[in-house]
Amino acid sequence: MSRRSEQVSALLRREISQIIQTGVKDPRVAGIVSVMRVETTADISFARVYISVYGDESDKRSTLKALKSATGFIRGELLHRVTLRMIPTLRFILDETIEEGNEILALIDSLDIPPEEIPDQASDDSPES
Repeated sequence: MSRRSEQVSALLRREISQIIQTGVKDPRVAGIVSVMRVETTADISFARVYISVYGDESDKRSTLKALKSATGFIRGELLHRVTLRMIPTLRFILDETIEEGNEILALIDSLDIPPEEIPDQASDDSPES
């Protein structure tokens, strides 16, 4: 990803996050919604917006549907907030990496592995009489 694309992605991530928090009034946006990352194409005509929703499965589905239907509104808000020649087409994708990470941590915690014993170094260094 080029430096320009990275800068535009960071700008879009910040602005889209603010728009979702303050501008989208759809009651289907449930729970806490975070924009995790935005990936743009090289020509910045298309952007994938990865979101994380804190809530149950139905909250996630309804929030994703609400954001997809609010895409036109969000692009219009971006038009007024950012200085770009063209506002990219947005595609919202549910990012479940946090949940997957939590599941892996829970699996690791559930393993019954005794702590590794550390040999006593003081007895190894003492001269034998």
